Amino acid sequence: MTPPAPPGTSQNPPAPPSPSPRVIVIGAGFAGLSAATALAEAGARVLVLEARPALGGRATAVTDRDTGERVDNGQHILMGCYDETLRFLQRIGTQNLVRWQTGLAVSMIDRRGAESTLQLPAVASPLHFLGGVLAWDALTWGERASLLRVGPALAGTEVPALRMSLPVGRHFSAAVAETPPHETVRQWLTRHGQAERLCELLWEPLALAALNQSLDQAAAHYFVTVLQRMFGTNPVAAALVLPAVPLDELYAEPARAWLRARGHEVRTNAPARVEVEGGRLRAVRVRGERLDAAAVVSTVPWHALGDLFDEPPPELAATLRDAAALGSSPIVTVNLWFDRPVMRDALVGLPGRHFQWVFDKRAIFGGGSSHLSLVSSGAEHIVAKGNDELVQMALAEVRGALPAARAAVLRKATAVREKRSTFSLAPDAPPRPQTETAIDGFYLAGDWIDTGLPATIESAVVSGHRAADVLATKNTKHTKTH
Repeated sequence: MTPPAPPGTSQNPPAPPSPSPRVIVIGAGFAGLSAATALAEAGARVLVLEARPALGGRATAVTDRDTGERVDNGQHILMGCYDETLRFLQRIGTQNLVRWQTGLAVSMIDRRGAESTLQLPAVASPLHFLGGVLAWDALTWGERASLLRVGPALAGTEVPALRMSLPVGRHFSAAVAETPPHETVRQWLTRHGQAERLCELLWEPLALAALNQSLDQAAAHYFVTVLQRMFGTNPVAAALVLPAVPLDELYAEPARAWLRARGHEVRTNAPARVEVEGGRLRAVRVRGERLDAAAVVSTVPWHALGDLFDEPPPELAATLRDAAALGSSPIVTVNLWFDRPVMRDALVGLPGRHFQWVFDKRAIFGGGSSHLSLVSSGAEHIVAKGNDELVQMALAEVRGALPAARAAVLRKATAVREKRSTFSLAPDAPPRPQTETAIDGFYLAGDWIDTGLPATIESAVVSGHRAADVLATKNTKHTKTH
């Protein structure tokens, strides 16, 4: 019997593509690999260049030397509203390597140690959200009642719906467009009469997870967009979708296998330099080799865009200036290994603390190791602390919240810092660029491109698919004129 093909491959892959203009994709994270596979699916000949030894960019995994586990460089979750990400996983054959939580049910432990569960009932969206919070026994009736003041913004009933130019084809309330550009999330919540404790227990953990910035820093319109995607008309949009394998096994290695099985090339340890002349793409250099290409899709992060060029192209002066001025926000993840299980749920919210969420990797991945991953988003206040201090902070918060952890023995701990994990969503942040640039043949993708979304995996994949769509459209128009 022929053994089954690994995820992302096919026992009968398509024949290698016929010679055609080559597209070079620089960067092999979610944006780069979604762009590359979409381009390949559309008939392009694709070469992916990754400067690092491994694929995955800011969403990857490494092998822990002591335990042998593959450990993500930060805990990532998907949502049911991540349409483009789920479409990408389906393309490469790994859509079954995620665990769907059919209805949003999240345990929260407040600073006093009181535990409660926010669970959405099985009714139409967005009534399920309103009903779930109104039934949440962690809140007083006054705090629950304040939620009704934000209901119209979630339901999109304030004014007629506004279609945004996103490839996911969703409708959003004009509340997004009407949110003042200078307004922070805190100011928006205050304007909608949200109780202070409701902000601490619900809105702040949600905003930090979605935006990686505090309520006082992030622009409100991004938060409203997230809320309307999660709690809009799609009944499964708010479902948590947890990767059941390390991130490189979920998408990076399967995407590489998918591309190679179809005759495309993926190179690591391949730092790229882009040659531009007279406003046109000329070539890409990799370690002395000069590669011709019909187009280049750069998916490097905002702070690395200028490094692609020996001399900054004048056509990109404004984009490079804005990218250099774009701030960043860190994420700190602490991994704790105990001698016994200490959690019963896959994740628990820890509002009002340094670390907002704790994940039980044993419950998510399986196996016998009691491995917790604590995440601090918007972590400017702790990112400069030493490893030992971060571990002790995380350990104290876990033991304060989880009684079973108090008697458990800590066997191992690590701290991971992503100092420039995401770009800043501050109201005064410079504008985000579009896919097309002023250089003929040079395109941009990445979570920081103007997708209308915050710096999420979904934004990265939306940008990758958008770049592939733009190139396919241009190629079609070029073919019709010849």
